[in-house]
Amino acid sequence: MTGGPVWNADPVRIDFHGSPEPTLGVEWEFALVDRRTRDLRNEAAHLFARAKARMPDPGRLHKELLRNTVEVVTGVCRTVPEAMADLRRTLEYVVPACDELDLDLFGGGTHPFASWTGQQLTEGHRYEELINRTQWWGRQMLIWGVHVHVGMPEQERVMPVLSALLNWYPHLQALSASSPIWAGVDTGYASNRALMFQQLPTAGLPFQFERWAEFESFVNDQLVTGVIEELTEIRWDVRPAVTHGTLENRVCDGVSTLTEMSALVALMHCLVVWLDERCAAGEQLPTMPPWHVQENKWRAARYGVDAIVILDAHSNERLVTEDLAELVVTLEPVAERLGCSAELASVLDIPRRGASYQRQRAVADRTGGDLVAVVDSVVQELRDELR
Repeated sequence: MTGGPVWNADPVRIDFHGSPEPTLGVEWEFALVDRRTRDLRNEAAHLFARAKARMPDPGRLHKELLRNTVEVVTGVCRTVPEAMADLRRTLEYVVPACDELDLDLFGGGTHPFASWTGQQLTEGHRYEELINRTQWWGRQMLIWGVHVHVGMPEQERVMPVLSALLNWYPHLQALSASSPIWAGVDTGYASNRALMFQQLPTAGLPFQFERWAEFESFVNDQLVTGVIEELTEIRWDVRPAVTHGTLENRVCDGVSTLTEMSALVALMHCLVVWLDERCAAGEQLPTMPPWHVQENKWRAARYGVDAIVILDAHSNERLVTEDLAELVVTLEPVAERLGCSAELASVLDIPRRGASYQRQRAVADRTGGDLVAVVDSVVQELRDELR
């Protein structure tokens, strides 16, 4: 990228404004689909105008890169049930506005058959610059996900917790995988979104820094060389959100139900708190070499809940669902303290029921490859819960 501001070569200081409590914030992206054709529609502006006029807090609805997307966000919440209630309240305003426009909310990581060529960019310098820089890959980004913020109290524990959290990256990816079909073709992957998104130059897996000063040095290099203009342009799958005082988990594909959302949020909440408490007690948190982390991401994206994942730096391996069953038991005391025991237990219901990518494939198989029926099924899952 050429042009832009000239930065001082001295290392930049980044202050992480720690959260005194392990609070939660959830960001849930949805695609807007036509009620009849099931194709994407660039109607976010019209939806915003109708929904926000009725909402007590219009700030709960955000725009995104493309006009076919809306994002529902929570306020700062203390528990998973509180965050889920917050999301539900907002959806109770958004869904009727969708009804008036003959739209539905689609909670998947990718749309099964939409073409990127017909999608319109949301106005704004940030989005225009992203597309200007990334070109074809940026325009291809018909992807939707979930971001979960967990408050952390101490700056110096952020990087150790971030690096340790990557050990469970494939678990989150496998459980949430919902993007098997792209441009009318079954990709063979559980999460095509995971591999699409990492094509952007600052996206993908984070670097594993041991100390905050190393992160500051990295950001300084990115600013000086013009890779980014501001910190939020680092789009890692897991990243510090310094102004919120949170660790932001961006691993998960789009989610189609509040039930699955509550399970995933509970797992993320418990994992971060569990690791942070261990770090605060002086424990050296477990990490894996970057090549193991990278391989695990690919395995979970490819095989979903059938992935055999690498567990540790000693290259031990295990079926991801078997490791999840043990992890849930380990986290039960943390979940009890955080008020999300039932939600954490429901993590194991996802592979029992079938993850979203499996459910979508089942509909495609049952209907002879009818991708409109696949969109119908994803849309209906959310509507059934909101009745």
